[in-house]
Amino acid sequence: DNEMPVVAIATHNTVYEKVVSNIQEIKARNGRVIAIVTEGDKSVKSLVDHCIEIPSTEECLEPLLTSIPLQLIAYHIAVNKNRDVDMPRNLAKSVTVE
Repeated sequence: DNEMPVVAIATHNTVYEKVVSNIQEIKARNGRVIAIVTEGDKSVKSLVDHCIEIPSTEECLEPLLTSIPLQLIAYHIAVNKNRDVDMPRNLAKSVTVE
């Protein structure tokens, strides 16, 4: 479905080649891809529709850096759909007191 983009995290880590292969398969089926890549990655950049770069870092820190653009994407989608980002519906809050 070319109306629903796929967000791919394609940073240089142990599964990089598999992610690139998945992106190629999505593009072969006319899918749209937004990729979060390591800064300077030209190979994935040439495959995808939109690219968000994060600085190169240790693999164990990559989840922290990739979560920032993912949160921003989610925020802007919610705002675009006129959703209340400060009061998400169906969010359950529980507090445990010991």
